[in-house]
Amino acid sequence: MFTGLIEEVGTVIAVNTSESGNQLKIDAPRIARKMRRGDSLAVNGCCLTLSSRRGEELVFDLLDETIARTNLKNLKRKQPVNLERALAVSDRFGGHFIQGHIDCVSPVIAYQQSDADFRLDIELPDAFAHYVASKGSIAVNGISLTVADVLPKSFVTWIIPYTKTHTNLDRVQAGDLMNLEFDILAKYVERMVSRYSPKARR
Repeated sequence: MFTGLIEEVGTVIAVNTSESGNQLKIDAPRIARKMRRGDSLAVNGCCLTLSSRRGEELVFDLLDETIARTNLKNLKRKQPVNLERALAVSDRFGGHFIQGHIDCVSPVIAYQQSDADFRLDIELPDAFAHYVASKGSIAVNGISLTVADVLPKSFVTWIIPYTKTHTNLDRVQAGDLMNLEFDILAKYVERMVSRYSPKARR
């Protein structure tokens, strides 16, 4: 479980894809030495298990499913990635509950500055639109954000300068694919309500 508060922006060392498996290597000077083999780490919001560590280098094995469903398949050498270690029981809770299970990837429509802040507009796939509500929570590349507005084909969040400079949103451009994880509470509500729908009673 994660909170969406990014601890470090790591740097991709390599993404290796072959018939024998997929592997991601990341340079993470701040948190690498705090991690052990088998620990969980959210990379752009995707929960991965640490396979090995060499100094400040973290190595992860990637499932084909992970490659297919996330923006990790587009990573290139020296590209920044958002990193967050799994939540400890004793930690303060500052964001919202994030599982690290990416629901979909979706492109940035626009990312524009407005005074000191930044307006981020992301395409909202029809299949997931019912999970998004104004003032609700959403994880974008692992960052816990508040939905400011829901439009017919997209949703809008506002990014403060601190978030922009302390995450990989600092380099985002229109067209970039974002990992999206929708609020788990909305999914549970959908599951419970569906049991009492007319279709479920037939």
